[in-house]
Amino acid sequence: MNTRFTRMLATVSLAVAVLCGLAFAGKAITHMTDDGAVCVETGFWANSPLADDLSVGTGVEASGSATRLCQDDPSVGQRAADLGGQLPWLLFAALALWLFSRLLDAVVQQGPFTHEVARRLTVLGWTVTLGTPLAGLVVGWSQSWLVGSMAPIVGSGPTTTGPMALILAGLAAVVMGGIMREGVRMREDLEGTI
Repeated sequence: MNTRFTRMLATVSLAVAVLCGLAFAGKAITHMTDDGAVCVETGFWANSPLADDLSVGTGVEASGSATRLCQDDPSVGQRAADLGGQLPWLLFAALALWLFSRLLDAVVQQGPFTHEVARRLTVLGWTVTLGTPLAGLVVGWSQSWLVGSMAPIVGSGPTTTGPMALILAGLAAVVMGGIMREGVRMREDLEGTI
């Protein structure tokens, strides 16, 4: 096993995780203190005759057949919902990369076939499996609420966004963690009988 490469990959993963965390914090702070407009894209009314006669809230501009809505003087809730449409994936990436770097650190320190590596792989797998739809739901709900706050019309419900194929990768990591845990147990049993 090439421990130098694994150590370098762990360091790079940790650095990118820290950068994602800093980007998350910086974006949150600057966006909440910004006094500019908040805009949201929606395709809900794009092919509807309603788009031309859409009643929008006070201070909201609709453009492009009402697929882009902008609030000039947004409320705190609208700013937070706009952040909810942008930040969950940064937070998810920071957490997943941090867990990945911890997994690689355990591989370098203890070797690849240990209980600790199997446990960390399982934790990473469950984080990716559950975090992907959760981040997607937060983004979808935030965007839906923001659209509803600018153009209050029934029917534009929440959606899920993001790369849902990551759920399969997370489940694969959970399964591999279980296989590794069983392999470690079998190796220990074998060593105990010899």
